[in-house]
Amino acid sequence: MHYYNEEDLARFGEMAKYRPELFEKFLAWYTACQEEGALSKREKALIGLAVAVTVQCPYCIEAFTNSCLENGSNMDQMTEAMHLASAIRGGASLVHGIQSHNAHDKVSM
Repeated sequence: MHYYNEEDLARFGEMAKYRPELFEKFLAWYTACQEEGALSKREKALIGLAVAVTVQCPYCIEAFTNSCLENGSNMDQMTEAMHLASAIRGGASLVHGIQSHNAHDKVSM
């Protein structure tokens, strides 16, 4: 047994069981966000994959990997997107180290 089960992705629609109107609104928003607009579907799929890796959602990673491939991305492009998102996450964590410097400086004065 695993925390994440591949079969659960296919069960996502079950989230509509108790509040279907909220789930329908979510799906409409989620779908609209992926439509062609100022960004192409391919670009949006790459962004989706990068974010999915950053938030560490295995269901989203699988879905957006498939979307990237369906929209013409290759593994080099997907890997660059994942590295950029990971580097931003790492940098965002590291810059918070300045808070430690600030706390140190208050005590050391």
